[in-house]
Order: sequence, then C-alpha cells, then structure tokens
Amino acid sequence: MSIEVGDAPRSSRAERPRGPVDPRLWKYSASARGYLVLTVVLAVIDVAMVVVAALTIGRVLAGIITTRTVAPAEWATELTILAGAVAIRAVVAWSQTRFADRAADRVVAELRAEVLDVATELPGRELDPRRDEIATVLTRGIAGLRPYLTGYLPALVLVATLTPATWIVIAWQDLTSALIILVTLPIIPTFMILIGLLTKGKARRTLAAMTALSSQLLDLLAGLPTLRALGREKGPETRVRELGEEHRRTTMSALRVAFLSSMVLELFATLCVALVAVSIGLRLVYGGMPLEPGIVALILAPEVYLPLRKVGAQFHAAEDGMAAASRAFEVIDRRESRPARGDAPAPTERIRIELDRLSVAGRSGEAPHELSAAVEPGQITVLTGANGSGKSTALLTILGVADPDHGSVRVNGRPVQQIEPQRWWSNIGWLPQRPVLTPGTVRENIELSGPVEDIDAYCAATGFDEVLAELPDGWDTVIGVDGTGLSLGQRQRLALTRVLASGRPVLLLDEPTAHLDETTEATILRALRTLADEGRTVVVVGHRPSVLAAADRVVPVESREELLPEPPAFRQNGGALHG
Repeated sequence: MSIEVGDAPRSSRAERPRGPVDPRLWKYSASARGYLVLTVVLAVIDVAMVVVAALTIGRVLAGIITTRTVAPAEWATELTILAGAVAIRAVVAWSQTRFADRAADRVVAELRAEVLDVATELPGRELDPRRDEIATVLTRGIAGLRPYLTGYLPALVLVATLTPATWIVIAWQDLTSALIILVTLPIIPTFMILIGLLTKGKARRTLAAMTALSSQLLDLLAGLPTLRALGREKGPETRVRELGEEHRRTTMSALRVAFLSSMVLELFATLCVALVAVSIGLRLVYGGMPLEPGIVALILAPEVYLPLRKVGAQFHAAEDGMAAASRAFEVIDRRESRPARGDAPAPTERIRIELDRLSVAGRSGEAPHELSAAVEPGQITVLTGANGSGKSTALLTILGVADPDHGSVRVNGRPVQQIEPQRWWSNIGWLPQRPVLTPGTVRENIELSGPVEDIDAYCAATGFDEVLAELPDGWDTVIGVDGTGLSLGQRQRLALTRVLASGRPVLLLDEPTAHLDETTEATILRALRTLADEGRTVVVVGHRPSVLAAADRVVPVESREELLPEPPAFRQNGGALHG
C-alpha cells in the first residue's frame, strides 16, 4: 500500500504582520510580488496623467474665460494633450482591472496549494485540532483575498503616490489651498483608525463562526445515517440553528459597520473638499489669486482625498480575506527544518527497526513513555497495552510522520528522520485503525499501488474471497467514500488484502483483526506468519489473546500520565487550535 504524503517540510520563520500589508503575502506568492510591481507602475503613470490633465484643463478654461477665445483651433495643442491623458488613464484603468483579477486568482491558487502542502506534512496530533479551520480557509476563507488585491492594494498604492504628488502640484499652484488640505487631510485617517479599533476582531469572529458552522454541518452529514438509525436525526437541529444565527449576526454586524464607516469617510472627504472650494471661490471673487491656479487646485483637491476614501471603502471588504490569509500564513509558517534525508533501504533488504527509549509528548503526559524494542525481520512483533498508551503513535514514529520528543527510531541503524520519506514509505505496507478507501471499484482500491499478482491467494488469506462472493458485481462493485456500501468487517478485510498484496518488506498493522470473527482472525494470523517466514518485518498493534499468542515477541507499551505544558504545536495559536 503506498502512502501519498507531501515532501519533507521546509523551514520557515514566522513573521508578524506589519502595517496594512502583511509581508508574508509577498514572501509566499511570486504572483503577488509581480502584481505589486505592476500596480506601482500603473499608479505612477495614472498620477502623471492626472496632473497633466488638471494643468491642461486649468490652462484652457482660464484662457477661454479671460480671452474669450473659444475656437478649438486656438487650443488644438492643449486639447490633444488632454485627450491623450484621458486615453492613457482609460488604458491604465482597463489594465489594472484586467490584470488585477488574473493576479488575484493566481495568488489565491498559490496560497491554497502552499497551505495544502503544509497541511499534508503536519503530524496528526498537530493537524487534527486545526482540520476544520484549515478546511474553511481553503474552501471559502482565502478567496476573500480577491477584494484585497483588486481594490484595497491599488488604493494603498495611490495613497503613497497620487496623494503626495497632487498635493505638491497644488502647493506649487496655490499655497493657501495646500495648507488647508494639509490641516484637513489627517481627519480621514484618524477616523479610519477609530473605525478600525471599533471593528477590531470582527473579521476573525466571522471566520470563526463560519468555521464552527461548517464543522458542525460536515459532522452532521457524516453521521446522519447513524443518527437516522438511532432515531436522533432531529436532535442537532437546535445547535445548527444557533451556529447559523451566530454567523448571521457577525456577518451583518461587519456589513453594518462597513456601510456606516464608508458614509462617514465620504462625508468628511466632501466637507474637506468644500473648504478648499470655498476658499478658492472667495479669493477669486475678491481678486486674491489668478484664475488658472484656482482651477487647477480645485480640480486636484478631490484627487488628494480620493485614495484615502477608496482605502476606507475597501477596508472592510478586504478584512475578511486578510483574516483568512493570516490563518493560512500561520499554517505555512509551521514548516519546520528537518535534517538532510538519505536513501531508504532497498525493497529486497531485510529491515530491522529499533525503538530506543521512545517517548512522545501528548496533552496529558507521554504516550508512549520510554518504549524500547528491537523489531526483527522474519518475526511478528506485537505492541500491546492499555488504550491511550501510545501504540498507534509508536507506529507513526516508525513511519516518520510523528517525531519523538525523546529517544529515537532507527532503521537498520539509521535514524528514520534521516531517511527520505517517499522512499521509506515505498517499503511499508500501512494499515491504520481507520483504513482509507477511495470512491471507485473494489479492484481499483486493491490496486492503488499497482497491479497485484496472485490476488486470489491474498483474498483467500484474509477471507476477502467470501466478501467478493457476496458483492453484487464482484471486483467491479462500486463503493463510496470511506468504503460506503461495505460493512466494517468487509472494509477491514479489503484494506488488509491491499496491504498484504503490496509486497512491501515492512508491514505496520494497527488492530488488523478488529471487527472480524475468530475464524477470519485465525486465517489472517496464519497469513502474517507466512509473510514473516519469508523475511518480512511485521509489527502489529493488538490485545486479543489470539494475536498475542501468534507473536514472536510481545512488547508492552506504557504511558506516563501527568499534567504537562502544551507542546509548541498547540501553544502558538492559543485556544483556536482546540476549537
């Protein structure tokens, strides 16, 4: 049975977001970096055209009013420049819209792929508490980055380019108007900060409510057949209704604040522009300034405030996406540095596994605690112990998907962490407590690792031949997700047949005879004895007397229960991981 898991984790140092732009966005997405450069270039061109158009309009209008010359031929040069500036601004706006949507799709796709890669690399004890959160971020949350990239980011760039450039031109034309703008301009960011403090945490609460609702609905759908069988299908409806109401309240609260804040920012921007217009009008009436500078300042005054108004309008639309992106970055930042990996033993090599004082920390102690054993090829080694003692965790450390906190696991004398994962997994037939069955035919599930020779012999060894005889279409019988259509015992036999038929030199079997009757269990144990006699390394987790009697060596597994500090994997994000 092959194990499809991502490459080894790469190191990454967590960075805290700084300012309105999270630097991790540029770190993890090449498309985001390219889009930022394009946005800055287009913004510079747009700013230049705004200034050129304002100066040209001021010259033409002032000339027409003062000289009363309205013949287009007299202003042909100025009108040509104005038309060119307007055309270039239209092309820039079209380019920004066109490339923004495409870049946003690429950035979202890159981050989704990155999060998915890291999630598949996380050890099970780190992934399980975050499974629902990661699923929500991948399916819905991170898509909220599109408004951030298409609206909020271009507005931020305009704040850094258009606002100072137009203010400088106004100061050159009319210093009084520039001073009024300098005094009134801070009002808008001040109110933006106050609104930001008011809405702090709303986006995260909305995402948390959506995560809880999605998790509850998925669990409900997965367990609906069982609930119906027990007559309890209407029991969870109250909880689902409460979660839906909580999601509605948090979403509507965020939308309400977004609409009100946009109205407030528009109102203040309008009042600030009105102050400049009144000042210019009074001075023109009393002859306190020339007409052309007044027209230019009046045209450019709204452009000074426009980027800030856009930032305020786009802030709430982008906040949901940035909240989800922050969660995504937290997952990506979890990549840990690992030592260089070497080659795995050749598939024909006899493999000896050593567990040396192996301990793995859990939430309530160590499980297993100082487990030592030598697993020899050609023997059946059974790990036994109480529930929660760490038997399954010990198998995960042999696989290399869980790292020991103390002690080591060595394969033919080499630490398992130094073996390239994919090549090591190609030597292992792995049967977890809940075998993974894919939607498709029974034959497709058996041949996940490739065509199988003597498949009938393996079916007879596990008793799966009896199951085939009961299936309506035999090998072509279609099963659903997690083996839907088969009983628990039939699923167990199918998965066990797949593992035994894989031909791998190492077999790791977690409760292989669970859900099986005594006759089938005896048949499977005889098959394992035959494989062990061929030189395979067989490790079985079990506690039944018949399984223990079939073992060449029985290794007791113990845990140490005590109140330990939470491991770093659970401590970094606080209660969110326990959600």
